[in-house]
Amino acid sequence: MNGTDPGAGISPVVMIIYLAILVLMIASMWKVYSKAGQYGWAAIIPIYNIYVLLKIAGRPGWWTILYFVPLVNLVISIIVSLDVAKSFGKSGVFGFFGLWLFGIIGFPMLAFGSAQYQGPQVAGAGAHATA
Repeated sequence: MNGTDPGAGISPVVMIIYLAILVLMIASMWKVYSKAGQYGWAAIIPIYNIYVLLKIAGRPGWWTILYFVPLVNLVISIIVSLDVAKSFGKSGVFGFFGLWLFGIIGFPMLAFGSAQYQGPQVAGAGAHATA
């Protein structure tokens, strides 16, 4: 080979690490959704998983559309991360750093740690939880 094969650069070790992280994140999200009283399988369905996460955070379901608007999606994802953290009794700092910035650490902590879902902590969340 002359080194121009695009698939030649992916080593088996990198692939195994990638798959291990993927399995960890799927299991973590599944468990977080289950802890919040939602179906765990919802975590693996594209777009629907966002809708369910919004329900967990106490935000209206129509916010799913905002995830498709560039730059707005960044702001919305931060807000939702903060709300999910608060719904599990965690701080806003955990929401920003643990869930939004380093979700690979925060979601497994929520999933397999002692955190319990306390319901949406957003003001007026009762109306949003059913949206």
